[in-house]
Amino acid sequence: MRQATRAQWIKCAIAILLYLAFLIWVRSWWGLIVVPFIFDIYITKKVPWSFWKKSKNPVVRSVMSWIDAIVFALVAVYFVNIYIFQNYQIPSSSLEKSLLVGDFLYVSKMSYGPRVPNTPLSMPLAQHTLPVFNSKSYIEWPQWKYKRVPGFGKVKLNDIVVFNFPAGDTVAVNYQQTTDFYTLAYGEGQRIYSKRIDMDSLTRAQQRAVYDLYYAAGRKQILNNPRTYGEVLWRPVDRRENYVKRCVGLPGDTLQIVNGQVMIDGKAIENPENLQFNYFVQTTGPYIPEDMLRELGISKDDQMLIEDSGWENGLLEMGLDSRNAQGRLNPVYHFPLTKKMYDTLSGNKKLISKIVMEPEDYAGQMYPLNLYTKWDRNNYGPIWIPAKGATITLTEDNLPIYERCIVAYEGNKLEVKPDGIYINGEKTDQYTFKMDYYWMMGDNRHNSADSRYWGFVPEDHVVGKPIVVWLSLDKDRGWFDGKIRWNRLFKWVG
Repeated sequence: MRQATRAQWIKCAIAILLYLAFLIWVRSWWGLIVVPFIFDIYITKKVPWSFWKKSKNPVVRSVMSWIDAIVFALVAVYFVNIYIFQNYQIPSSSLEKSLLVGDFLYVSKMSYGPRVPNTPLSMPLAQHTLPVFNSKSYIEWPQWKYKRVPGFGKVKLNDIVVFNFPAGDTVAVNYQQTTDFYTLAYGEGQRIYSKRIDMDSLTRAQQRAVYDLYYAAGRKQILNNPRTYGEVLWRPVDRRENYVKRCVGLPGDTLQIVNGQVMIDGKAIENPENLQFNYFVQTTGPYIPEDMLRELGISKDDQMLIEDSGWENGLLEMGLDSRNAQGRLNPVYHFPLTKKMYDTLSGNKKLISKIVMEPEDYAGQMYPLNLYTKWDRNNYGPIWIPAKGATITLTEDNLPIYERCIVAYEGNKLEVKPDGIYINGEKTDQYTFKMDYYWMMGDNRHNSADSRYWGFVPEDHVVGKPIVVWLSLDKDRGWFDGKIRWNRLFKWVG
């Protein structure tokens, strides 16, 4: 210690003070065990941290220098990803045209306060699976409870938010990119019990029994057929898929969707500028030119030309016919359109003969999957969004809506018996929520798997807020044909 220079003491003091400030921020005193090691690195030097530098073998020095640099980089990336920002790529069109497929974002963890990881022993830059090895990128032990350290603010209405997929706790690997486990199980159960049941004639208890039967049968089908559905895995909160949507409902709000318009507490909220819905577009005869589709901003993935005769009945029900009275082809397209795009096409009378919004037959089952409601994508609710500390009375009508919050997100045991509801072994019809919840939806309303399908986003699933698009690549174009969207580089996310 007597040999330590003044500069070493100053560096040591600065390092320890910064580290203590970090511990105060994350509110974790377990980290104090690291302080003696910091002191040793700068002052006592009892531990030979850089033993390899004294090796006479140049190969050992070279290899160890690379390992030292890689370990340092991984540790730095690990802490930056957890506490400061994370890179994220837009994989789907659910937020078009606000965010485009191929946008690369910096997601700020500081905006809402970073979470202390549930699974601290994990590989940086891998969400849940290691590439090449196709194995878990994390070790399930230890599992830390949810804790969020102070940030710059809270989620606000109309914020675009990155979060862990709430229904991604259980995953059938072969379907993880298309259908969540619960939707898949209910769907497979309904397929197994294909006889149509008149739900209107059943009581709530009888309806629940039917849905329980569907789920049990579908779950058994998935678990017994791993070659078809893949391995079924459970994932901790921070290892579930990352989703990005717009927050349209805050804790304590009552949300309803009326003819596609989101209402909060009975009042219409401001719609995103680039709100989109799916439409069938029939031309007067010719095909829509490719350059016109590109100018409108319709990607190739969103361009669907309906030429299959199997569509005929469905088109006729919508008042569309892919052939005119003379039998000539009148092409019909299927597009997501903003109001501006809709107005542009409908105003071109020489090319476009009719535009019809996609009917609700294409929507699929709405959340909750085990409640008979007749809700659809454009007309949904009303539904109250849980708030931390708020108490509700549980009924047959609302239990399926909040059951997943009570059991899966807040860790309680819930049973429905003939004489009532039991939570953690006690009969009750009251429940007080432990967390805040949010309602997330895509701007591309008919091409978005969002809260209408899988429900609330708990606060412990919130990852961060996209701040800036640092790169944007158009997969429909080549590198020398406009692949890089230069006008989107370093564009602030609004």
